[in-house]
Amino acid sequence: MKQCITALAITLMLAAAVHAELPSASDTNVRQALSSGKPTVIDLGARTCIPCKKMAPILESLSAEYRSRASVLFIDVHENQAAVPKFRIQMIPTQIFFNAQGKEVKRHIGFMDKADIVKELKAAGLK
Repeated sequence: MKQCITALAITLMLAAAVHAELPSASDTNVRQALSSGKPTVIDLGARTCIPCKKMAPILESLSAEYRSRASVLFIDVHENQAAVPKFRIQMIPTQIFFNAQGKEVKRHIGFMDKADIVKELKAAGLK
């Protein structure tokens, strides 16, 4: 019985984690974010990449928390292969930060925790 409850709890946590992931942003989403007048972070990765999976709940949290003040996007490079040359991606995950005018101001490769993402968004103009 205890094993069944544990298995159910794990299943529910995994389902919540999958549900919490941001959808892969379209070119339209990216254009809208970069012209919104808000700082933007775009995380380029893949749903199958382990560091990318660790970032998914962080990105979802930031997207909800800063919805009116910043744009937080995710692009799955397996779903949108054209994004790789467009954003000059060499490794995943890669986070690209843009200021309110849509100009790239910072690029980071690898896992990035919430505090560091917020720090870079503030440097890009988050108020």
